[in-house]
Amino acid sequence: MNSVAIIDYGMSNLRSVHKAVEHVAPHARVWVTGDPQRVASAARVVFPGQGAIGECMRRLRDTGLDEAIVAALRSRPFLGICLGLQALMTFSEEDGGTPGLGVFPGSVIRFPEDARADDGTRLKIPHMGWNEVHRTREHPLWSGIPQDSRYYFVHSYHVAPEDEDLVAATTPYARGFASALARDNIFAVQFHPEKSQLAGLALLGNFLRWDGAA
Repeated sequence: MNSVAIIDYGMSNLRSVHKAVEHVAPHARVWVTGDPQRVASAARVVFPGQGAIGECMRRLRDTGLDEAIVAALRSRPFLGICLGLQALMTFSEEDGGTPGLGVFPGSVIRFPEDARADDGTRLKIPHMGWNEVHRTREHPLWSGIPQDSRYYFVHSYHVAPEDEDLVAATTPYARGFASALARDNIFAVQFHPEKSQLAGLALLGNFLRWDGAA
């Protein structure tokens, strides 16, 4: 049977993620868990999150979830959401500088305080609300989802990967930023599919059917 571990490191309200995954996969076993062994036994892993990355990384290390996540990244379909994307990078500017898991080479940087739209309008930070996601290459998780579908965002920091080939989608805010990265069995997004209605549920459904091949 398909089993899904939703990683709980004590910083996020995971109810919406849990309910969305159960909705698209009613026959799957879905676990919200902070147990590294349960993560190790799941067929696929979801790493959601919100909040400060410094505290996130500390809790992952203290619980042994950091090692469980790295092991899952090597072998199983893996979906990172919001902070679950940022934690995969080498380094984040947040909290005075925080090392990440180093899965994707690159940094997590803050939107500039004076960020402006193309027409000169000053943009609000954090970036919060609905925005377009423009896929830059095909991927099984985009299957059946129209180009430039809108997803829900809430974040002040965004990823800046060293390898542009990792980028699977961009979003037009400030000067634009990478809103999805993908490599092999890993797919990670800055937006919240669990809060993004039909497009978000479609992406989660694709993830539950994905065999991890790009």
